Parts: sequence; structure tokens; C-alpha cells
Amino acid sequence: MSHAPILALLGPTASGKTALAVALAKALDGEIISVDSALVYRGLNIGAAKPSDDEKQGIAHHLIDIRDPAQHYSAADFSRDAQAAIDAIRARGKLPILAGGTMLYFKALLQGMNAMPEANLEIREQIEKEAQQLGWPAMHKQLAEVDAKTAAKLHPNHSQRISRALEVWRSSGKSMSQWQQGETQGLLKREAVVQMAIAPRDRSVLHERINLRLENMFAQGLIAEVEALHRREDLNVELPSMRSVGYRQVWLYLDKLYDYETMRHKALVATRQLAKRQLTWLRSWPDLHWLDTMTKEGALCTFDEIVRRSLSIYDKSTL
Repeated sequence: MSHAPILALLGPTASGKTALAVALAKALDGEIISVDSALVYRGLNIGAAKPSDDEKQGIAHHLIDIRDPAQHYSAADFSRDAQAAIDAIRARGKLPILAGGTMLYFKALLQGMNAMPEANLEIREQIEKEAQQLGWPAMHKQLAEVDAKTAAKLHPNHSQRISRALEVWRSSGKSMSQWQQGETQGLLKREAVVQMAIAPRDRSVLHERINLRLENMFAQGLIAEVEALHRREDLNVELPSMRSVGYRQVWLYLDKLYDYETMRHKALVATRQLAKRQLTWLRSWPDLHWLDTMTKEGALCTFDEIVRRSLSIYDKSTL
């Protein structure tokens, strides 16, 4: 049985993915699969820009609120769960629409991923303790001794990726670069996917949207949201959930490591850096249709125009 191509909507943070995905789901009789590493966690609402019931407009959303913030959730977990969601959506006669900004999740699902050992929390905790004593640059040097190829790609302070690479080595006796030689097959190898990326060509426009979104998050109660998480004894700032942009900065403010203005500034800078990384990923993404949200004259496109162009791209791709 042949299926209509899956629709994948990518883009940097604050580019308008959620509203566009809902509009496309309504027009194409679809359901949305969230591709967002923060939205999987319960309790991360304001800072993760989790869509409200009003914003969802009756469209079913999947892979939101499926993990407690104390739990780990990997790209491999996402790939497995997204494929199950795709199958279930199709069984209901609907179109699966992938929408989000976690590029590693998109890559794992669409392009395939490398086989990796499961997380070993005991080893991970030991690595974290060593890092607290020695510092991440010293841990980076340890990694270089056993996996020079992976270490060369990482900044000496990139704690999350250094930790994972060391964990892989210590748990399996095999380096991450060795594991990466055995790749799994991605969704694109099995079926058609129409891939679109929404973003304004003028970076300053995106920065202004980021500024406004962050202002709204603080106005809606982001600090109180993080305070509730901060009171939990089973959470800490090094967990993947609490490393999310905005949450980490507010957490460190609550730990009195930043004053209020410094925290706000660092949250803004971190969000802009996230958008920059996302755009870097997207520029090298294969077979991607770009949706510029600006006219040739430099004005902002209307939302209806963006929806029309999106539907046109999808329709032409299915011919």
C-alpha cells in the first residue's frame, strides 16, 4: 500500500513552526509528531514553548509530555517512538507531520543513526563526579587518549557530549568513533518525505522574535516554573532536561550563581546560539525546501501566504 509522503517541518527556535504545522495539519488532515527534546518532558511548559490546547486547535500532537524530567531520552528513543507514532497515525488514515527544531532527532529518524550502547547511569554519575573535581577540559584530555577522532570534534567544555563519549568507551570498551561505523537505516531510505525549513532570511528578524518570546516566557512565569523543578531532590542542572535553553540559566540564577540581569542576558544569548546552531545544521541539510518568511522587498510575509506556499511545495512534491 502506497502512502502520501510524510511532511517534515524544520526550523530554528521562534521561527513559527508550531502555528504552521497546525495549519498544515488542518489543511492536509494530519497529526503532528513533535521533534523537540524539551517537549518530551512533563513540567517543562513555558520555557519549552509547549503548545497550549488553544494553539493545538484540536490537532493531535504526539511525543509531548512522555518523560519525567529526571529521565533520559535519547535520539534512538525518539526514532523508535516517532516510527511507532507514524504507523499509528497512518492506521487512522491521517498524514504524519514531523515538526520541531531538534536537528539530532530529525537526523536520527530521517537519515539513520549509529548503533550505540544504552545509557549507563552509574558510569555517567562517576564521570560527572570526576568532572566536578578535575574540570571538563581534563575530561576532554581523557577522551582524546581513547578516542582522538571524537575528541577533535568537541570543545573542551562541551560537557554533555564529552560525558557521553567517555560513557560509551567505559561501558563498552569501544570508542564512539568505532561505534559510528555501523549505521542504521533512516526513514528517507524507506519512503518519501517532503522536508521544509521555515526561517526569515534576515537574522535580525529572528533575533527580534527570540527577544519577544523570551520576554513573554518571563511574563508568563518561567522563573516559578523552574523553581518548582528546582525544589525536586531528584533533579540537577546536568540532566538533559535541565540543560534545555532557558531552564539551565534560571536554575543557576536560583542557585545564586547569577544575578537576575545576568541570567536574563545569558538566557537570551543561549537562545540565539541555539538558533545559530540550528541554522548551521539546516544549511547542509539535503533535499530541503526553504520557506523564507520575508518578501523580496524585505517585508514580513503574511501567515496565510506562508501556509499557501507550504501547501504548494507539498502538492508539487507529491506529483
